[in-house]
Amino acid sequence: MPKRNIVSDRLPKPSGHFAQATMVEAKGRLVFISGMLAKGPDGRMVGPGDIEAQTRQVCENLKSAVEAAGGTLDDICRVDVYIRNMEHFPEIHKVRREYFTGEAPASTMVEVSKFTTPDALIEINAIAVLA
Repeated sequence: MPKRNIVSDRLPKPSGHFAQATMVEAKGRLVFISGMLAKGPDGRMVGPGDIEAQTRQVCENLKSAVEAAGGTLDDICRVDVYIRNMEHFPEIHKVRREYFTGEAPASTMVEVSKFTTPDALIEINAIAVLA
């Protein structure tokens, strides 16, 4: 289902790879993707200590989840990103640009103190709208 970024000159430009707001027609199927850590199919943490490797694995996991529902990363309209260190912001958005190549999703990013897995540096959940 096509999505469209909403841009207002009354809002500041995004500081990373995300939209101020995203609009999607209110028909279709909603897919709510649970928070994904940087765990590979074997359940092991990928890239301990490496935010780019972990972000790449999280994006691969999001891609796998949305594809299993019959969609693509372009169908993801919103992501919530939880990170251990806000200093990783540039590296995270560098990787996000590789995966979200169309209209960027709306996004919130917050720094947290702990995850369910001690080696985790990032977790992302998502909402997608499929035709």
